[in-house]
Amino acid sequence: MADLWQLLLVFTAIAIGWWLGRRGRVASGDDGAALHHQYYKGLNFLINDQPDGALDAFIEALEVNSETLETHIAVGNLMRRKGEVERAIRIHQNLLSRPSLPRVHLHQAHLELARDFISAGLLDRAERLLQDLIKEAPELKETAMHHLLEIYKDEKEWQQAIDIAEQLLPRRSLLKASPPVDKTVPAALSHYCCELAELSLVKNDYHSARAQLKKSLSYDRNCVRASLLMADIEFRTGHYDRAIKNLRKVREQDPAFIPETIDLLRASFERLGDNEGFYRYMLESLDIYPSATILLNLVDDINAKKGMPAAADFLGKELKKRPSLKGLAKLVEFHIANTSGQPKENLTILQLLIEQLMQSKPQYQCHHCGFSGKRLHWLCPGCNQWGQIKAIRGAEGD
Repeated sequence: MADLWQLLLVFTAIAIGWWLGRRGRVASGDDGAALHHQYYKGLNFLINDQPDGALDAFIEALEVNSETLETHIAVGNLMRRKGEVERAIRIHQNLLSRPSLPRVHLHQAHLELARDFISAGLLDRAERLLQDLIKEAPELKETAMHHLLEIYKDEKEWQQAIDIAEQLLPRRSLLKASPPVDKTVPAALSHYCCELAELSLVKNDYHSARAQLKKSLSYDRNCVRASLLMADIEFRTGHYDRAIKNLRKVREQDPAFIPETIDLLRASFERLGDNEGFYRYMLESLDIYPSATILLNLVDDINAKKGMPAAADFLGKELKKRPSLKGLAKLVEFHIANTSGQPKENLTILQLLIEQLMQSKPQYQCHHCGFSGKRLHWLCPGCNQWGQIKAIRGAEGD
């Protein structure tokens, strides 16, 4: 990596040297001599393995004007990508100290400096710069708003995030066609409202939580998280039929999240004294979305009502259609209960191996970046996308 960095500096030095040589033919007097002096000073720093001094000298040698602005910004961005944020800040601040630059170029330097501050974790300073750009630079307004949105998300300032994200939604007009919709914005807005709803639930403020969840579903009617939270509120307040209604809605929104509804569904049906209703719903769901979690809940119900042989028979038939480690572990458990002696010991060893294998596997994965883990995250830690993590399917998953 160090060799690559040195190579990049050498390349920069040669490029600047070529440019100075070309410029020297038209430059005159002390200006040309000064530029050449800075170039050779930087080259000397580079030869003596002093990249900091070399960078400063080369940047000083490259005059700041409209023609060289992109070069300065490119070098600053390179510094930021390499983690040399202080150098990037110094380069971009140097651009802002040149009021002779056109306003559009100053705005671009402001944006890059804000990005530097974000990389450095100086979010308050970045926020101020981005707010100024939103007011003063129409051409960069949308970009600045997206960066500001990321800051508010990182700081968990959900209401401020909503205020910004709403401005990114396309404006409807009767005179012209609506612009294409960035689907990530409504999805993000929906989750911001869910975050506020969860804060209200901590305070047992069900009225505010309901209002936020209704708003969430107005942004994204397929927001599973909002339906799950609404069901939780209805269950807490004793409206078990409403809880079931919201949990049923999840199956329509995204069947992949049916397993996340099961525990609350079972509890709600039990409170209503309708265990048969839960069983029928699980059977329907297994046809719609075959899942080991759904299957095992059905097996438990059959075991309770008809006994272990019937449950094991049902489980065996389903595993032939769709094998899974979770199902196999349950089947082995049934056989252990009906055997003794050495066969039982062998099956117990097999059961332990299956359990260890399942414990070593992640249970959830992001469909956007591939991040995987043991629990469900609504905001992916890997790619910062909302609602992309779901249970892993297949023989080793759900």
